[in-house]
Amino acid sequence: MSDHDVIIIGAGFAGMYQLHRLRRLGFDARVIEAGDDVGGTWYWNRYPGARCDIESVEYSYSFDPELEQEWDWSERYAAQPELLSYAQHVAQRYDLRKDIAFNTRVETLTWDGDGRQWTVTSDDGTSRTAQYVIAATGCLSVPSRPQFEGLEDFAGEVYWTSRWPHEGVDLAGKRVAVIGTGSSGLQTITAIAPVVAELTVFQRTPSFAVPAHNGPNDERLADARTRYREIREYSRMSRTGFQCHSGTRSLVETEIDEVQREFGKRWADGGLCFSSAFKDILKDMKANEVAAEYVRGRIREKVKDPQLAEKLSPRTYPIASKRMCVDTGYFEVYNQDNVSLVDINEQPIHRITRRGIVAGETRHEFDVIIFATGFDAMTGALNAMDIRSGDGRSLREKWAHGPRTYLGLMSAGFPNLFMITGPQSPSVLSNMMTSIEYHVDWITRALEYLREHGLNRMEPAPDAEDNWVNTTNDVAALTVMPQAASWYMGANIPGKQRVFMPFAGGVGTYKQIGDGVAVAHYHGFELS
Repeated sequence: MSDHDVIIIGAGFAGMYQLHRLRRLGFDARVIEAGDDVGGTWYWNRYPGARCDIESVEYSYSFDPELEQEWDWSERYAAQPELLSYAQHVAQRYDLRKDIAFNTRVETLTWDGDGRQWTVTSDDGTSRTAQYVIAATGCLSVPSRPQFEGLEDFAGEVYWTSRWPHEGVDLAGKRVAVIGTGSSGLQTITAIAPVVAELTVFQRTPSFAVPAHNGPNDERLADARTRYREIREYSRMSRTGFQCHSGTRSLVETEIDEVQREFGKRWADGGLCFSSAFKDILKDMKANEVAAEYVRGRIREKVKDPQLAEKLSPRTYPIASKRMCVDTGYFEVYNQDNVSLVDINEQPIHRITRRGIVAGETRHEFDVIIFATGFDAMTGALNAMDIRSGDGRSLREKWAHGPRTYLGLMSAGFPNLFMITGPQSPSVLSNMMTSIEYHVDWITRALEYLREHGLNRMEPAPDAEDNWVNTTNDVAALTVMPQAASWYMGANIPGKQRVFMPFAGGVGTYKQIGDGVAVAHYHGFELS
């Protein structure tokens, strides 16, 4: 007899919603969470300037109309404290904490084929058993911590954006280095530039960033409350999982003046819809380069020093082949006298010393070093656990050359183990809340189906998994996205196999496939 019907790993937005759904259907579900409260991404990521890149009204739950109406989003793009408060409100409103074990990190999962259950062992030595395990572990939850020679010698303060101190950090008047210019780096740099004495940014690869035009949310929220159902239905069938008109015209077949007008309109609107202006931006390098040059032109307008503007302008990868950044004044900070940029392609970091960083031939002195070096994306959280099938094979071994899943929901050889927004699903190419809710609802219906039909084992058929892996690769190959050395490809983790991990076919297409599989009595899954 298992301790629980279901164990859910993680109490972020995915884990909380999964717990809520299962409890309402009478399943005995237990959540195990490494932190001391709910919130997931927004519990751990508390660095200065941390903010969502999806508009608040859509980066929210849709399952309860009353919740939609009662929560007041103060900004167009919510900041971390507000997002964490929202998660805490949801936990309180639905009394979720009573079924969550906090301060507990899962270390091993072992499948017992005879007993048809998982044994889940945590870092405190406690073992729990369950028929099913659902990994709500997040796509960006395991920090990437590259090795820097001499880091242990540095006498100043060292911080990682991915594990920022909960009590905050006083940087006023200090000499600060930031290493990394992805989304976390951009947000941190923008937030701290006005308060530090000196800020030196160490950049390997510049980022494409579009303006957020963030501000009060009163009008947007009032409008959303009158048509939330319409918004949600549109988002679920869209490519991106949020309201974004995807252009139907080909850029290369459109007059350049009209192209510029369309880009100008989207730039003025702000947000991630910029790269959806024309249908061929992600498929045709000529179209992609026109979009990229438009953004580079905007960077030149913002940054007064032409040489510095060029260094901040990406040229080594297609636009939108890495996740676009949404900025709130990032490029403008380089016009401040106290901000400087070090291109580590020209001046590589040789080592960290007691007093600072040696880059190229220059010794820089700092009081604080901040590492904004990102995450082991998509597979990191799953591979951080020792997950073993009945024959002793580990998921890490199976995924050594890239993840292998069916629909990003399960992996053959590991029965009754579900993944929310797992690799080879839209996940990070979408509004995560839309993708989270779809996966939670899909998994919940599957468990209901098993219970109603007297079944207790579910696993992908190997040929169905092979076909889905091939489909994911083929769809990605139709785009320019695999051309970038991005975390979509695992390129930021030394030794990690470079494979394009998310499903690039869009949220709406994926939903149609997933719904079809379920309607066909879970075609491609072996049920017993």
